[in-house]
Amino acid sequence: MERAPNVVVIMADQFKASASSLYAASGTATPALERLAAAGVTYRHALTPHPLCVPARVSLFTGQYPHGHGARTNEGGMPAGADHAFRLWKAAGYSTALIGKNHCFEEQADRDLFDVWCEVGHEGLTSARPARGMEWFRPEAAVAAAHATRRAMPRQGAALSYAVTDYPLTDYSTGLVAGQAARYLEERAGADRPFALWVSFPDPHTPYEVPRTYFEGALADDPQPAPAEPYDMPGAPERNRVLRRLLDVSREDHAEQQRLLAAYLGMVRFVDDGIEQLMAALDRSGLRESTVVVFLSDHGDFALEHGMTRKGGAFYDCLTRVPLVVSWPGQLPAGVVDESLVSLVDVLPTVLALQGLERPPGMHGAPLPTVTDYAPRAAAFSEYGAGGPPFRLEDLDASGAKGLEAVKASLEWREAEGRRRMVRTRDWKYVTDSMGDLDELYDLKADALEHTNLALDPRYAGKRAELRELLNDWDHRTARASAALTPTTISRAKGNS
Repeated sequence: MERAPNVVVIMADQFKASASSLYAASGTATPALERLAAAGVTYRHALTPHPLCVPARVSLFTGQYPHGHGARTNEGGMPAGADHAFRLWKAAGYSTALIGKNHCFEEQADRDLFDVWCEVGHEGLTSARPARGMEWFRPEAAVAAAHATRRAMPRQGAALSYAVTDYPLTDYSTGLVAGQAARYLEERAGADRPFALWVSFPDPHTPYEVPRTYFEGALADDPQPAPAEPYDMPGAPERNRVLRRLLDVSREDHAEQQRLLAAYLGMVRFVDDGIEQLMAALDRSGLRESTVVVFLSDHGDFALEHGMTRKGGAFYDCLTRVPLVVSWPGQLPAGVVDESLVSLVDVLPTVLALQGLERPPGMHGAPLPTVTDYAPRAAAFSEYGAGGPPFRLEDLDASGAKGLEAVKASLEWREAEGRRRMVRTRDWKYVTDSMGDLDELYDLKADALEHTNLALDPRYAGKRAELRELLNDWDHRTARASAALTPTTISRAKGNS
């Protein structure tokens, strides 16, 4: 029997799809990602199931939406005992590895499933979780020195913070992760077992620190902030207006806005060079034809859309639309663009299908179209909140905190507030919260920037009802799938892995 393919999941943190030239004319140059796309299938309308790190990552590796797996905020991580990807791959005899940012596997039992564990976060290495199974290729003191700026970032405005620095490229998290993963791949050449590698770049997430060469390249392209709504965001839900108060940079000096945007886009360029390193290592090792490569992000970044920076509990495309490319030379179509609506919860079912491994019951996702024979989908979904009380403008005013201090002070409250759900089709988006606040309805064909909320316009009542019905169908379907995950079926799934 032919050996099952290896898998390399390459994740960039907070990389919005339109930041790349693969997805938008305004995106920065990402030639390595475009070469990967030329050798695979690009999904133009891939969405995150939750625009926040931990819930999105848990969803990716379980194939479930947050309301199924229960990880709804950044506190915590993968639920104990979950049948996630690395448990399945380990049971199937795969060598397993994480190189980069974790923010998902907090249980020791889960981390023990990894043969190689090389974790680095936004501020460097952590002494609590030293490298295991493979030594870092760079001295840890050099890595710590290169992350010093991230631990004490300069501030150019209340919510504006970026840095341009000159450390060795190999010691930034992006260079470190790419170099380490390339060495891992070279060591796997000729191995007698297939492997599953998660390459997890901490960038282009905050802190927005970028090597000078990448910053200057991005700035030379004269990046322009997207037009923003008025500061008070008329017609928007209160939660979006709270975010604008917290994260607004639209009233900062235009040159500073450009420099902030160039810092973010420069980080995207750096990640793209990391992708190039990984693909070159696969080629050198003779592994390319036996390896499924998936590139994606967990969620996006405002990157100055809607006048804001960073991320928050909103469902604009800049936060929910992510890049997704799947490549396996000789086995999957090459240079194809799939226009259907897909989700990160579909990635694990897809990879398992390509590997010939059984999919456990209870998954909400389904194998992706084009790379499998599953049919295209016309809608995709996302959610946010854990049923907590709303964080209102009056709560922000009462706190007395301003800028990034207010962002940090209100973070856990805002992550948990409400029970928001979103459905997106090719041309429309609808958002509702059973706990209150305004609904949102956007005509994406006429209003790509999502500035005009049509939810209260009686002329669109029919469209609103149609999309609400899609949400209700999704609720019922995913509830049935979750109900299938009983202790008996969990045992059976593990026995068949």
